[in-house]
Amino acid sequence: MLFRKPAERMEKKVRETAFSTYVAVDGRAPISEAAKALLRKAFPDHWSFLLGEIALYSLLVLLLTGSYLTMYFEPSMSRKVYDGAYGPLRGLLMSDAYSSTLRISFEVRGGLLIRQMHHWAALVFISALGVHMLRVFFTGAFRRPRELNWAVGVTLFMLSLLEGFGGYSLPDDLLSGTGLRTANTIVLSIPVVGTYLSYFLWGGTYPGHILVPRLYVLHVLFIPGLLIALLGLHLLLVVYLKHTHWPAPGRSNRNAVGQPIFPQFTAKSTGLFLMVFSVMSGLGAVAQINPVWSYGPYVADQSSTDVQPDWYVGFLEGALRLMPPWESNVAGHTFMWNVLIPAVVLPALLFLILYTYPVFERWVTGDPMEHHVCDRPRNFPTRTALGVAAIVFYAVLLAAGGNDVIATLFRVSVETLTWILRVLLIIGPVLAFLITKRACLALQDHDRELLEEGQETGEVVQSVYGRLTERSRPLEAAKRYHVVVRDLPKPLPAPGRQAPVRHRVRAALSAWYYRDRVDMPVTVAERREITAATKGPVLPSEEERPHATEK
Repeated sequence: MLFRKPAERMEKKVRETAFSTYVAVDGRAPISEAAKALLRKAFPDHWSFLLGEIALYSLLVLLLTGSYLTMYFEPSMSRKVYDGAYGPLRGLLMSDAYSSTLRISFEVRGGLLIRQMHHWAALVFISALGVHMLRVFFTGAFRRPRELNWAVGVTLFMLSLLEGFGGYSLPDDLLSGTGLRTANTIVLSIPVVGTYLSYFLWGGTYPGHILVPRLYVLHVLFIPGLLIALLGLHLLLVVYLKHTHWPAPGRSNRNAVGQPIFPQFTAKSTGLFLMVFSVMSGLGAVAQINPVWSYGPYVADQSSTDVQPDWYVGFLEGALRLMPPWESNVAGHTFMWNVLIPAVVLPALLFLILYTYPVFERWVTGDPMEHHVCDRPRNFPTRTALGVAAIVFYAVLLAAGGNDVIATLFRVSVETLTWILRVLLIIGPVLAFLITKRACLALQDHDRELLEEGQETGEVVQSVYGRLTERSRPLEAAKRYHVVVRDLPKPLPAPGRQAPVRHRVRAALSAWYYRDRVDMPVTVAERREITAATKGPVLPSEEERPHATEK
C-alpha cells in the first residue's frame, strides 16, 4: 500500500514516454503502416514450410552458442606443452587452438555442452537448409517471381558449407588437420595459380602458421555477416513476393491464404524455436560428437584412422576416392585431373546448375506467368525424376567417402567396392530417373482412377445372384480439388526443320519435359475453377509464347 502510488506514477510515466517516443519516430518513419501490413501478412500453414524455419532457428542456436565459444577459443597455431585437465594428453606439444578446445571441453563450466550444441546445430542447419531447397525444387516454388530468392537460397547453402568446413577445421586436431591437408591438395590442383593460392592462404608452405587465425576471422565475422544479410534479404523477398501455398478451394496464383503473422504464426513459430533449442540441448547433453581429445593434436606426417568428414562435404571426399589417378603435363604445368575434376570442377558445376535451373526450365516452358500455388511432384515427373537422380548421385558419392569403413564392415576389398561404386555412380542416377518418372505417372493414373471410380470403402456387397462388388464413395470436394487443380504447361509445337537449331532444341526439350502426362476427367465447373486458380498476370515477350495450361 505504501509503494503503490509511486509505482503507479512510475508506470504512468513509462507509458507516456513510450507513447511520445513512438509518436516522434512514427512521424519520421512509416512504422504504423509497415507494422500493420507486416503483422497481418498471411502465412500458409503446412508442415513442409517448417523446414525453412528449422534452418533459421538452428542458425540462431549457432549464433548464441558460437558467441559463447569465442570468449574461450584461442585462434593461434603457436605451440606449447599441454598441462590441462585431460590426463592422457598431458606433456604433448600442441597448438593454442587445440589446447583451448580441450580447455573448453574439460575446464570451462558448460563448455562441452555448448560446444556439442554448436556442432549439432551446424549439422541440423545445413540439413534443414538442404531439405528446404529440395522442397522448393520439387514443388516448383523457384519459378517466377522467385528466381532471385532461389539464387539467394543457393548462395546461403554454399556459404553454410564454407562456414561448416571453417568451424570444423578450427580445433587443429588430427581429424580436422587431415581435412585441411586435403583442402591444400585441392587448391594446389588448380592449374597455373594453384601454388600461388596455396602460398597465400597458408602463409607459406603447408601447414603454415596463419591459416587458423584467418579461418577464425572468416568463421566468426565475414561469413556469419553474409549469412545474416542474405537471410534478411531472403525473408524480405518472402514477405514481398507472398508465400506459396498448396492447392485448395479458394487458393490461386492471385492470393495468399493463411494465418496472420501475429498472433497465430508468431505463437507457433516461437514454440518451434523452443523445440529446436530443446532438441539441440538434448543432443549436446547426451550425444557425443567430434571428440577431439580422441584424435590428438595435428601432426603433419600423421593421419587419423577412419577419417570421415561431416556429411555435407562427404560427397567431395567420395568423388576424390572414386576418381581414377589421371594426371597430365601440359607446357610445364601438371594437371591433377584426379583432384581437379572431383574437387573443383564437380562442385562448380553443381552450383552452376542450381543457379541456372530456374532460367533453364522457364526457357524450356516458355512460361511468363507468376506461380504461387505449389506443384505436386507427381504432376511434373521429369523434374521430380531429375531431382531424385541428383539425390542418388550425391548418395553414391557420400557412400564412397566412407568406402574404407564400408569395406571393413562388409569384409570386401576397397578396390572391389570402389569399382562397384563407380558403376553405381553412372547407372544409379539413370535407374532412379526412369523409376521415379514411371512412379509419378503411376500416381497420376491412380489419381485419375480415384476421380472416375471414387475412393475404396473396404466394404464388399454380395448381390442376390452371388456377385461380389466393392463399394466406393466419391472423393471429398477438397481432395478432388487438390487432385484436379494443376498447372501443367503443354509441350511447345515443333518448329519444323527450317527453324534455327536453338528453337528445335527448345521444342525437343519441352516435349521431353511435358509430353508424358495422364489427363484428368474434369467437369465444366471444375474447368472454371482450374482456370481461375491458375490464372495470373502475364507479361508476354517476343521470345515466349502465351502460356498453355492443361485444363
